[in-house]
Amino acid sequence: MLLNSTTTDQPSSIAPAATVASRRGQQQASPMGDVIWHDAMQWPFEGAGWTDTARRYDRLPARAESLVDDAVWHLSRMSAGLCLRFTTDATCIHTRYDLLFEELAMVHMPGTAHSGLDLYAEDGAGIDRWVGITRPTARHVEAPLAEGLAPGRRRYTLYLPLYNSPESLEIGVEAGATVEPLPKRQEKPIVVYGTSIMHGASAARCGMAFPAQLGRRLGTPVINLGFAGNGRMHPEVVDLLAELDPSVFVIDCLPNMAADLVAERTIPLVHRLRRGHADTPILLVEDRTYGNTRFFPEKAERHRTSRAALRAAWQELVLAGDEELHYLQGDDLLPADGEATVDSSHPTDLGMVSYADAYERALQPILRQY
Repeated sequence: MLLNSTTTDQPSSIAPAATVASRRGQQQASPMGDVIWHDAMQWPFEGAGWTDTARRYDRLPARAESLVDDAVWHLSRMSAGLCLRFTTDATCIHTRYDLLFEELAMVHMPGTAHSGLDLYAEDGAGIDRWVGITRPTARHVEAPLAEGLAPGRRRYTLYLPLYNSPESLEIGVEAGATVEPLPKRQEKPIVVYGTSIMHGASAARCGMAFPAQLGRRLGTPVINLGFAGNGRMHPEVVDLLAELDPSVFVIDCLPNMAADLVAERTIPLVHRLRRGHADTPILLVEDRTYGNTRFFPEKAERHRTSRAALRAAWQELVLAGDEELHYLQGDDLLPADGEATVDSSHPTDLGMVSYADAYERALQPILRQY
C-alpha cells in the first residue's frame, strides 16, 4: 500500500588501458563482410546523472572516488540503468564490445543481464517491445542482436550491462542501412537510490531490472543508483544525489540496513536532499518481504524493526511539515506466495515485474502533480 503525506560484489580486474585502446583502434566504422560498424561510444545515452565521469559509462562523477567508500566506487563503474536510443531501418543489428570486468555472471544472475546488452524496439502503437540480447562468454563480445527484422525504420533502446560496463561499443548494420543516434531526452528523470535489487539483481536481462521497466512504462528517463550491498543512505552519496534535479527521488535502502541505522540516517537524508530540493517529491520505500519469511522468525523481526524505524522517521518529517514525502510499504513489492525470488531476497523477472507494478502505482499519482 502506498501511504501519502544484499549482496556485495567482489571487485574484478580491469582491462589494461593499452589493450582496450589497441582493440578500439581496430574497430572504427568500416565494412566487415556485409556489416557496417558504427562507433557508439560517442552517441548520447540516458540514465546518467553526471557528465564529468572518469569513464564513459560510470554512474558517479570522477571526484566521487575520493568521497565514497571503495565498494560504492567499484559498483558505480557498472553501467546499470544506462541506455542508448537510436533509429535505424536495418534488418540486421549486430554489436561488438569489450567489457571492463572479467566476471561475466554470478551464481544467482545470468551473464545476459550481468554483462549482456538488451535491445528493445518501439512497436506501431508506441510501446517498447523486447527484440534480442547478447550472451557474453568472454570480455570481447561480437554477436547479432537481431537478424531478419521486418522492414521499416523504428526507434530502438539498447540497455547496457547491469554488473559490468562496456569499454568499447559498436553497432553494426547491413550495407545501405542508416543508423541515427537520438539525443538525450530533456525532461527531468526519476532518480532511484538503493541496493542490489535496485541495481538489477537478479533479472535475466538488463531491460527487466525494475528501474528499466519503470522507464518504459512511465515514458521517462530513470537514473539507477543502486549499489549492491551498499545502499545504506551514506551521507556522501546522498550529497551527490542532491546535485541532481529529478522529478522525484526514490530511496529504497532498507534491504541493506537494520533498524538502528535506519533510525540514524533517514531524517538526515531527507534534510540533506531538502537543502536544494524543498518541493521535490521523495518516496521512501520499505524493504521487500523475504520470500521465505514465514519460516524464519529472525527475518520477520528484521522487517518489523526496520520498517518501524522508517515509518517513525517518515511520520516525524510529515508532522514537521514536509508535504512532499511519500511512503511505499514493503509487503506490496513481491507476491505473497514467495515464488518470485532466486534466494528469498533477489527478485527473478517475475519479482521484477511485481516491483515495477508497485512502483508504478506509487509514482503515477506523484508524477501527475507536475
